[in-house]
Amino acid sequence: MLIHIVVWKYREDVPLDVREAHVASLKALDGLVPGMLRFEVGSDILHLERSYDTGLASAFADKDALEAYTVHESHQRVAGMGKTISAHVASVDFLY
Repeated sequence: MLIHIVVWKYREDVPLDVREAHVASLKALDGLVPGMLRFEVGSDILHLERSYDTGLASAFADKDALEAYTVHESHQRVAGMGKTISAHVASVDFLY
């Protein structure tokens, strides 16, 4: 199983409705491809200095399933949105 985690730190000038639209768009990707085993999206609740604003934790059966998700048009569209509204995006992918 492959774990895929992404976090977004939004630019300060990004309004709440745009942030919420990003989260909703991310949530809509759940079940997008075969082999997606788990897909969780949420907004930060602690608001620590080190915190990011939104996080995604997902699990895929294998690297091929993650690749299918990565190149999927719907994912590409949401990923592009995230890049345009974020000051920083970080990710990690590891075998579990």
